[in-house]
Amino acid sequence: MPLLQCWRRRAASRRPQPDEIMHHDISPLCAADIQDQLQKRFAYLSGGRGQDGSPVITFPDYPAFSDVPDKEFQSVMTYLTSIPSLQDAGIGFILVIDRRQDRWTSVKASILRIAASFPANLQLVLVLRPTGFFQRTLSDLAFRFNRDDFKMKVPVIMLSSVPELHGYIDKSQLTEDLGGTLDYCHSRWLCHRTAIESFALLVKQTAQMLQAFGTELAETELPNDVQSTSSVLRAHTEKKEGAKEDMRLASDRGQRVLESIQESLTRGPGQSLNQDQLDSESTVQRLLAQLSETEAAFDEFWAKHQQKLEQCLQLRHFEQDFREVKAALDTLAQKIVTFTDVGNSLAHVQHLLRDLAGFEDKSRAAVQRARTLSLEGEQLIEHRHYAVDSIRPKCHELRHLCDQLVADVGRRRGLLGKSLELHGLLEASMAWCDEGIYLLASQPLDKCQSQDGAEAALQELERFLEAGVENKIQELSKIYQDYELILTQDLREHVQKVFQKQESVEEMFHRRRASLKKLAAKQTRPVQPVAPRPEALAKSLCPSPGARRGSENPSSEGSALRRGPYRRAKSEVSEGRRQGRGSSTGDEESLAVLRRHVMNELLDTERVYVEELLCVLEGYAAEMDNPLMTHLISTGLQNKKDVLFGNMEEIYHFHNRIFLRELENYIDCPELVGRCFLERVEELQIYEKYCQNKPRSESLWRQCSDCPFFQECQKKLDHKLSLDSYLLKPVQRITKYQLLLKEMLKYSKSCEGAEDLQEALSSILGILKAVNDSMHLIAITGYEGNLSDLGRLLMQGSFSVWTDHKKGHAKVKDLARFKPMQRHLFLHEKAVLFCKKREENGEGYEKAPSYSYKQSLNMTAVGITENVKGDAKKFEIWYNAREEVYIVQAPTPEIKAAWVREIRKVLTSQLQACREASQHRALEQSHSLPLPAPAGTSPSKGNTKNVKKLEERKTDPLSLEGYVGPALPPRHPEKGKGWSKTSHPSEGPEDNDGWSSAEEPINSSDAEEDGGVGPRKLVPGKYTVAGPEEKGGPDALALRSGDEVELVQEGDEGLWFVRNLSSGGEGWVPARSLSSLLGQRGPAGCLSSPESSAGSALLSASSSCSESCAAALADLQG
Repeated sequence: MPLLQCWRRRAASRRPQPDEIMHHDISPLCAADIQDQLQKRFAYLSGGRGQDGSPVITFPDYPAFSDVPDKEFQSVMTYLTSIPSLQDAGIGFILVIDRRQDRWTSVKASILRIAASFPANLQLVLVLRPTGFFQRTLSDLAFRFNRDDFKMKVPVIMLSSVPELHGYIDKSQLTEDLGGTLDYCHSRWLCHRTAIESFALLVKQTAQMLQAFGTELAETELPNDVQSTSSVLRAHTEKKEGAKEDMRLASDRGQRVLESIQESLTRGPGQSLNQDQLDSESTVQRLLAQLSETEAAFDEFWAKHQQKLEQCLQLRHFEQDFREVKAALDTLAQKIVTFTDVGNSLAHVQHLLRDLAGFEDKSRAAVQRARTLSLEGEQLIEHRHYAVDSIRPKCHELRHLCDQLVADVGRRRGLLGKSLELHGLLEASMAWCDEGIYLLASQPLDKCQSQDGAEAALQELERFLEAGVENKIQELSKIYQDYELILTQDLREHVQKVFQKQESVEEMFHRRRASLKKLAAKQTRPVQPVAPRPEALAKSLCPSPGARRGSENPSSEGSALRRGPYRRAKSEVSEGRRQGRGSSTGDEESLAVLRRHVMNELLDTERVYVEELLCVLEGYAAEMDNPLMTHLISTGLQNKKDVLFGNMEEIYHFHNRIFLRELENYIDCPELVGRCFLERVEELQIYEKYCQNKPRSESLWRQCSDCPFFQECQKKLDHKLSLDSYLLKPVQRITKYQLLLKEMLKYSKSCEGAEDLQEALSSILGILKAVNDSMHLIAITGYEGNLSDLGRLLMQGSFSVWTDHKKGHAKVKDLARFKPMQRHLFLHEKAVLFCKKREENGEGYEKAPSYSYKQSLNMTAVGITENVKGDAKKFEIWYNAREEVYIVQAPTPEIKAAWVREIRKVLTSQLQACREASQHRALEQSHSLPLPAPAGTSPSKGNTKNVKKLEERKTDPLSLEGYVGPALPPRHPEKGKGWSKTSHPSEGPEDNDGWSSAEEPINSSDAEEDGGVGPRKLVPGKYTVAGPEEKGGPDALALRSGDEVELVQEGDEGLWFVRNLSSGGEGWVPARSLSSLLGQRGPAGCLSSPESSAGSALLSASSSCSESCAAALADLQG
């Protein structure tokens, strides 16, 4: 009821004020009631206003005005004066009476009738008198002499024409029939008024309907059973849906009315609403607002009422289930009370235990249901159910009944266990007695008369007595004490009988043993004991025969003691040898303990890691998709789950389903755990993706760390640390593996799996390096190509770089020799990138540097000079036959050596691939080549030596002879489409802000130190003649500038077999002539066949190796 009263107050506060629709609440007059009278249009409210805002009521020329009944006239006047607001009506109305086509007598009657029946305040009466000369003169005289007849509270002004009317009321406030511009349609106005009043009535009826429905809901008593509650909830829901539909229809109707009022605004840009239309628009808008607020108040009331009904239904379900579960538990408790029998035999007790197990199985479902119901009750309490005082005692009672039943079953099982144990002991004692009696009865007395027979029988008795110690009842009082809870009177008597029988059998054995001992007694002559000589013991280290016989029986209690002297003697003989083995064994055991310790730490931390990942995924990631938590998620965090958590779910599934289980397989052989890492090294690379996303994740966390969503999740999980600490776990875990593998390897160096451990450690370190490199790669900015096209990243690091290019201004070259640039180099398989390192301001990953791309060198045209005089940390990277030279200074000689070694590997692999391809082509073509013609100038001796040299090259694929030639300029891809964006001399001084003074480098390669570069050597391939036309003999091959030629094979005495592809000729040409003809241009820019492209490009790399390639080959061969 308080809820209903609150809703009633809210609805009453939103009721329209009297001036919103009409002034009189008592029997209000509506347009629909007097629609016929209004349609006559003898008076209308056009919406015009006087200068002070007075409403204007117009009385048009209506010939039958005098025939209008007084009641109809009074109703129309009352209705028209009720339309304007109270404020406007309080100013007073202006009446415009148009009688231009009438007679004076009618004018007089109309004025008198209006003055007598007008129900509101009047401010001014304007009368357009008749226009005829006679009637106008008559009206002037009559009005002048009969002024007293027209005495009213306001002045009556007689107007002769419409222009005079415009002096009192503006033309914009008058209709067209009065010479004005006001847009007025009486039928449209009547339609609007009817619709507005109908909508107002509908709103009122809707509010009354909702109030009556709310009263019905509030006065409904909550049922006491599930079915009735469900029926009430269903009926109320259906009624609510009907009421909501009525409100929707009313709202739609009001919107249509509002649109019809505003329709005139759409007719043209200059259209506007008059004051009455504005008032109507405001009235409809207020009614719509009232309807919306009434609906909102009802929705709030219904939500609480529905919640109460749903909680009532939950309560009725809970009470019904409680009654059923309690009845089941009471039945079980009554049944367990009847279980008092502890059994009268071993088989009986076993049967009782089976019955108890069956009872426990049947009761388990009832107990589980009771516990589940108790948890449901606790959840109802947590969700603030209104019947907490009724639910909590029932939950306590359910838990108590369950605990009581479980305790009773456990107590019953304990008693039956004791009974089983006691009956087992009694039956064992009975069995021993029966066997003893059978043994005594089965011994042949005639054989016991001899000494040997008596000894044999005596030994048989002794063995039986020793073997039956565990099957006998030792102390009767202890039995009574241990089994006091189950000893009934009958069972106590049964125990006494068994014990008495046992004592009787033992007495029979004592008597038989005494008799057999007398028979076994025999007189023997005494033997003089002789002490053994000392040297006998020294010669014989074997145990005595007695000890030897004792050692043959492993069950003998003194066997260990009898073997003692033998072991001590043996240890004295081999003391030194055993000490060495013992020390080694002890060390191995210590190492095994340490290995187990490392393995346990690996497994324990792995399990904790998996649990933490699961906790984050379920407690944070899954909750981001929970509709109940959506309101706590900030706008910047929405749809950002993949950014925040990366591929954590993929990492969790790998560790939980695969890696953890495989690690557990090595718990007994921890030294072999390296195999597990080797088998899963590819899957562990998923950490690279996680680490690459970590900067984005950390940036998002810093932006949204104050979000209430995170605080709520942390509170639910009861975590002391915030989410960012758990997001760092995968990064910490992948670095933890290499530490554990190092520890395991330290303790397993002599074990079987040491090599696997070392390889696994290298693999993990490789993954860490790849992760670190990838973090640097994603920080490169300004590179327009695709970094993945450059091949695998081999190395990266920061260096000081000088430039010394052949091309460029002298000032730039001199400046470059003194000013180093700080560059971060990225060595890929296909290119080396030069970037400028830029430190970022921020925290965490945002503090990590970024790299601005400057230039890149294609590795197919790169060469190196390993040693630069003056500094052991410097080396040269040169490009396009030393057109561009970069002197690179590493931080340490070790870093320099590593970079030189890696670059040599890249160049060597390119050279080897190139030579294999060129040799394969040369071998295919050598069988069809003609021999050079004998001439005086040709030192060639034939084709034999050429083939021999070719075969020698084939057998030595790593030889550089004949393949180290001039560097061939590669084609440079267009900007943005490749990765060979070369440097230019003009870029030298662009980093003046980052240069620092340094010593002048000695810019010379090994070839320069020897006195210059010699004539270059040629390699097979296609070339374009660039030099002047060669004047040779009449048989010489003609070569002209621009011809495309193919070098097929090198012959003896410096000759090359050349095929002119432009003219079709072929022949032998001296190598020196070819060098001058072909100039500095190589085949890379003018190739015409795909098969020669790859080879020529690789030849460029091979020709750039210079002396450094020989060192690389030496490393490969060594």
